[in-house]
Amino acid sequence: MKWNLRWVAARRDIWRPTQLQAAFAEVGFTPSLSKVAALWSNKPITIRLDDLDMICTALDCTVADLMEAEPVELADGGRESEWRAAASGEAGPPGPARPVPKPGSGGRRRSMPPN
Repeated sequence: MKWNLRWVAARRDIWRPTQLQAAFAEVGFTPSLSKVAALWSNKPITIRLDDLDMICTALDCTVADLMEAEPVELADGGRESEWRAAASGEAGPPGPARPVPKPGSGGRRRSMPPN
């Protein structure tokens, strides 16, 4: 997710965390200055829905204005959007539905090793 708090705040002519804290106070949202500065400087890892609602009220915006979905790089170099398309069957040839047994195993399951 892309965090657009600064962009949304700039549309209201808010350029500093202290100005943002004052806008929050106008709607009854009173986080500490350090929390406001953290929201201002970094993308939050988590945010309470009540806080998100108060931020939107203070800035007269929507959640969609504050957060924008971005494709995420996966460990194998693919993109999340490609993975989602493949998972939903929208892209690429269908693969096997189950793992294929190794050649020579005869498709038998191995027993558990003794304790």
